[in-house]
Amino acid sequence: MIEIEYHRMRAAQLIREAEQERLARSLTRARRAARRAEPADHDRTGAESHTDRPGRRRLPRTA
Repeated sequence: MIEIEYHRMRAAQLIREAEQERLARSLTRARRAARRAEPADHDRTGAESHTDRPGRRRLPRTA
């Protein structure tokens, strides 16, 4: 009997976690859509990158 209750509690917890993840994904999707809808203004800070460094090293590292 305890196993059945444990199973029901675990199933309910998994359903809640899945709903939270779906909500987070939909929020992310909405934010991306809103960002895409804004006009492309490359002068604003934080639009693409947070640093002034180049994105990757041009030469491979030596061992």
